[in-house]
Amino acid sequence: MDSFPKNALGMVRKLAEKAAEQPEKAIAFQGAPGANSHLAALDYAPDGLPLPCFSFEDAIDAVKHGKAGCAIIPIENSLNGRVADIHFLLPESGLFIVDEYFMPIRHCLMAQSADVAIHTAMSHPQALGQCRHYLRKRGIIPVAYADTAAAAAFVAQHDDPHAAAIAPRLAAQIYGLQPIEEAIEDAPDNMTRFVVLAPEAAMPEANGPLMTTFVFEVKNIPAALYKALGCFATNGVNMTKLESYQQGSSFAATEFYADIEGAPGDPAIDRALTELGFHCNSVRLLGTYRQARPRTVID
Repeated sequence: MDSFPKNALGMVRKLAEKAAEQPEKAIAFQGAPGANSHLAALDYAPDGLPLPCFSFEDAIDAVKHGKAGCAIIPIENSLNGRVADIHFLLPESGLFIVDEYFMPIRHCLMAQSADVAIHTAMSHPQALGQCRHYLRKRGIIPVAYADTAAAAAFVAQHDDPHAAAIAPRLAAQIYGLQPIEEAIEDAPDNMTRFVVLAPEAAMPEANGPLMTTFVFEVKNIPAALYKALGCFATNGVNMTKLESYQQGSSFAATEFYADIEGAPGDPAIDRALTELGFHCNSVRLLGTYRQARPRTVID
């Protein structure tokens, strides 16, 4: 907790105290009060108790240790791709994806004064990436920080008048900064997908489209990935996401993170996952949950 800027600590402690009174209603998020993940927690669970955590690992640990009933974690953005480290953290966490949430992201440039030239802009690397054209056009140097709102808190408590932060407008109100320009993201349809993590897997009622997320490691032989993906093609299963990352230093064990439409119990899904096992060293389901937005496009 003490890793947060000093001017954010008071609110962090108040939110943590409320969450501790009813941990089953607490929803952990990464960032200081006013961060995009804080807004996502409030929007997703209006009756929940947002619990700010300094890192993604802290948010996951809060759920694992019973300090929060769930965590809401950003996993990918429409402008800047996947959120770093999440694909490593999810399989290791022992938690399960039980829901997803999409939130439009609006960034605001804020500083101590609106009347001075801005030389640097501090924010989470994802936010900086989502505003990279804006920053480059104006010659503003991006500076990475732990999260958007903590960057605003840091700028507010330091003496550099030429330093700005990129964060939700709410952060300017919380930390006493002046909004300089709003909606600075590089596209108006900027959208972040969040996943909700809980200690136990859930099987939602099949009253709408479902998603299943899993990770798998193919055998290190020719055409292993081709054969693995063929399991879904031949069974008519729509794969909406596939990303790879390395495990270990050998660069010979490639893990894949995948989303498919549907859920175990559907004969086509069960056949595809069974066949997948023949071509892999390991397959691990991370969760089945309702689709918050439709994936299949019908012409």
